[in-house]
Amino acid sequence: MNRRDDTLPASTAPEGPLSRDADADPVAARADAEGAAGPMAGEAPPPGLDGTPRSARRAVGVSQIHESARAQVAGTAQYIDDLPEWKGTLHAAPILSPVAHGRLRGVDAVAARALPGVRDIVLAADVPGDRVLAAFAHDEPVFAQDTVQFAGQVIGLVLADTVAQARRAARLVRLDIEELPPVLSVREALAQESYVLPPVTVRRGDAAAALAAAPHRLQGTLEVGGQEHFYLEGQIAYVLPQEQGQWQVHSSTQHPGEVQHWVAHALGLDSHRVTVTCRRMGGGFGGKETQAGHMAVWAAVAAHKTGRPVKLRLDRDDDFIVTGKRHPFAYDWEVGFDDSGRLHGLRLRMAVNCGFSADLSGPVADRAVFHCDNAYFLEHVEIASYRCKTNLQSHTAFRGFGGPQGVIAIETILGDVARALRLDPLDVRMANLYGLEDRNVTHYQMAVEDNVLHDLLPRLEQTARYRERRAAVASWNARHPTLKRGLAVTPVKFGISFTATLFNQAGALVHVYTDGSVQVNHGGTEMGQGLHTKVAQIVADELGVPLDRVLVTASDTSKVPNASATAASSGTDLNGRAAQFAARHVRDNLAAFVAGLDHCGAGAVQFENGRITSPKRSHAWRDVVQAAYANRIQLWSDGFYRTPKIHYDKATLTGRPFYYFAYGAACTEVAIDTLTGESRVLAVDILHDAGRSINPAIDIGQIEGGFVQGMGWLTTEQLVWDGRGRLATHAPSTYKIPATGDIPAHFRVELWHEANREDNVGGSKAVGEPPFMLAVSVYEALRDAVAAARTEGAEGAEGIADAPVHLLAPATAENVLRALGGVRDD
Repeated sequence: MNRRDDTLPASTAPEGPLSRDADADPVAARADAEGAAGPMAGEAPPPGLDGTPRSARRAVGVSQIHESARAQVAGTAQYIDDLPEWKGTLHAAPILSPVAHGRLRGVDAVAARALPGVRDIVLAADVPGDRVLAAFAHDEPVFAQDTVQFAGQVIGLVLADTVAQARRAARLVRLDIEELPPVLSVREALAQESYVLPPVTVRRGDAAAALAAAPHRLQGTLEVGGQEHFYLEGQIAYVLPQEQGQWQVHSSTQHPGEVQHWVAHALGLDSHRVTVTCRRMGGGFGGKETQAGHMAVWAAVAAHKTGRPVKLRLDRDDDFIVTGKRHPFAYDWEVGFDDSGRLHGLRLRMAVNCGFSADLSGPVADRAVFHCDNAYFLEHVEIASYRCKTNLQSHTAFRGFGGPQGVIAIETILGDVARALRLDPLDVRMANLYGLEDRNVTHYQMAVEDNVLHDLLPRLEQTARYRERRAAVASWNARHPTLKRGLAVTPVKFGISFTATLFNQAGALVHVYTDGSVQVNHGGTEMGQGLHTKVAQIVADELGVPLDRVLVTASDTSKVPNASATAASSGTDLNGRAAQFAARHVRDNLAAFVAGLDHCGAGAVQFENGRITSPKRSHAWRDVVQAAYANRIQLWSDGFYRTPKIHYDKATLTGRPFYYFAYGAACTEVAIDTLTGESRVLAVDILHDAGRSINPAIDIGQIEGGFVQGMGWLTTEQLVWDGRGRLATHAPSTYKIPATGDIPAHFRVELWHEANREDNVGGSKAVGEPPFMLAVSVYEALRDAVAAARTEGAEGAEGIADAPVHLLAPATAENVLRALGGVRDD
């Protein structure tokens, strides 16, 4: 972006170290040091994150290393494709529809069967159980039957001795398909009333009357694209026939219980005959919540037909083409407001591109409805949500699960309101925050009781030097005709819990062995986010043993049944508390045993630093365990947890769907080149609410990663389908996720100091999804820069332009130019 007299501007962000430096984040830096070495001999233990004294060997609240980090760095951590293959294993490759919509009249596999190594072809007729997947809407076939509904739909499998043979043969299968007109956009779907689920409308107050009476009104449209999950480990399943009609499934899945259910359903079996195991995933981001089930079912049907083990690993191109994405949204809105920018009325229509089947589109669209307020009180509001059926991949869960698509709508509206009034956008946002009792209830009737944004936002405004930088940005823009800068602060309020109340439960097992070592198994899955590490920390502290004495084993449906998906940012909340309860049962058994030995009350027995201490004496942990075993004391237990307080009416979308909210805010500075449309993120300052962090290093990593992934969604990650519904961006050559060079030079992350006000495990808050939405600040900063370029010389508060900005997301170079008026849509 260096052009003529305009050189790329240095950030106006405060100089200083990045997030892991002591000056930028003393809490995380202190925790890093403690996790690495601990205090020197003779020193007092360092304080906990809340300032209270704690044991030098306490695990929770310290930046412990990820439980698989060393194995991953050394290359010894096993993923499914690393598992030794059984003798006779066949490899599967999918037969894909080349058209988006049509009647399937025949499949000719003669040429494919003639290739060396090809062993069989699997089609819909080979499914022994239900030929429709066991998804809740029951609207997606295992394999295409009479019709194909998107380009890339799996019609069957080729089985061969090697992966290369199977993939080569799959390309030789000839399909007889009569093409039908496809529906490829939400606008087409709306016109045809093509829906996967009925529309939903939520109202509060009288939006029409409030709009009519408002001093000012605006209306507009917005389109936000989807996003490819781009996990490092692609979709894979390995199915092994067992004795007596049983099946072992290795699946890279966020939801082993659902894979078990789907496989059993397709094979016509009871669930107890199917065991699903997942030690770890190389990323999931929601893309392996339901759609890993497809791989497992396809491989299981093939293994059932042949009686041999079958592995199905999609290559990257097929993974792109077959699997669903983040849901693209289209919006129409009208807003009324006063001179301060406070909203009086809002009418919002959200049209969701669901693809050809429902998948998780219902709850995704619901969460977008729940989060289209973000952090703001909407007194008179009407929200209509349309779940549109198109002939594209069935879109699915993605980090934030509809929340980002809701948040970006209201942030866009407030940005436009601020420009229309020539007010600072942060002031308009502050004016609309949830506040006192008469402004603290959401449009779905949940009270906002834990709001920290009235303190958090001013703190970020101060530490990021927002007002000073706003003036510097205006000064820069007045002096430079080509490179324009933008600055924005956006908050996030994100509800934590599954909106489907029944999924807010978890189980765990804790085993203490006679040598004092501890094994934990729980229903969550590890996809790199550090869940197993946090659960081990929680159990270690509950039992008072060193962290290295605790091992968390693979997720397994034969150990913890009916487990919910590891999703909704609730992995630690649910499974951590279940594991804590299981460990507490064992601890209580041991406390009662020691109390009997030492003639004291069980409540007086303490567990700490690998010792069990009564008022009379101190025992080594291992000695007590061995003595307890000799006295036939139970040394293992289960634990169960269900989230309290939550409830809501699915018909009206009202109630309390969330246990609590996680908050945060980001200040982002960007630059755009008005000749090319190129943009760059120059600086990011984040202050995020993780409660009392269980592991600060992991939480900061999640915040950084979530923000960058959100930045990619809104800047470079553009999905393009051609006029026949074929995905054109199906490889890294055409689909651009952020790279190391896209990370801003100034990237500061700090953790908010306050513990969770609800009784959550360790006082922590979920941190997987909420930071993703902080990246909306990138989009708003880009719109700020575009506005400055389009209204050069306009007067206004601190140089803020009032021109309307219609910027498509992602804000690619082409879309930035279009917003500047340099690209014609025709």
